Amino acid sequence: MATKVHLAQRPEADELLGRSPLAALVGMLLDQQIPMEWAFSGPYTIAQRLGTDDLDAHEIAAHDPERFAAILSEKPAVHRYPGSMAKRVQQLCQFLVDNYDGDAEKVWQGVDTGKEVFKRLNGLPGFGKQKAQIFLALLGKQYGVQPEGWREAAGAYGEEGSHRSVADITGPESLAQVRSFKQEQKAAAKAAK
Repeated sequence: MATKVHLAQRPEADELLGRSPLAALVGMLLDQQIPMEWAFSGPYTIAQRLGTDDLDAHEIAAHDPERFAAILSEKPAVHRYPGSMAKRVQQLCQFLVDNYDGDAEKVWQGVDTGKEVFKRLNGLPGFGKQKAQIFLALLGKQYGVQPEGWREAAGAYGEEGSHRSVADITGPESLAQVRSFKQEQKAAAKAAK
C-alpha cells in the first residue's frame, strides 16, 4: 500500500500513513475535535512511544488499557481526549483482530463494490456514516482503492475536485482549501440555527 500522502504535513508521520493501513485507519479514528494534521500525526506518535516503526493491531488490542491511555496522554498528548481515544483505538484494534486477523487492509482488500467497503468501514468501532464515507473517499482518491461505485458510496466526499475532507489533502494548499470549506459549513450551520 506504499503511497505518498500529505495528511499529517510531517514527512515521517506521512511516510507511516502511506505504508500502514492500520495507521491510516487510526488517524481517521482520531480525526475529530482536533486539527486534521494533529489527528493524522497520532499514529506515528503512538508507534514512536511503543518503540516500533508501525502499529500492530494485536499488540495494541492486548496492551494494558491504563498503560495505553498513559502513552496517548504523554505530553504532547496524541488527542485532546487521550483517555477516551486510547479506549477507541484499542476497541478498533480488537475488532480488527476479531474480524480481520488484525489486518486493517482486509477491511477493503479484494472487496468488489464501494457499497460493501462503505458497509465494512461503517461497521468499525468509532466510525459512523460520515467518517466511513470520508475514509472511503481517502482510499479511492489517494490510495488507489477504487472498487466499483466507490465515489457514489463515499457521497459528496467522493466528488472529483472537491475540497471537503482529509481525502482531498495533497499538501499545504489543499489543506487550507479544506479548512476554508469546513469553516464555511460551520458558519452556514450556525446561521441556520
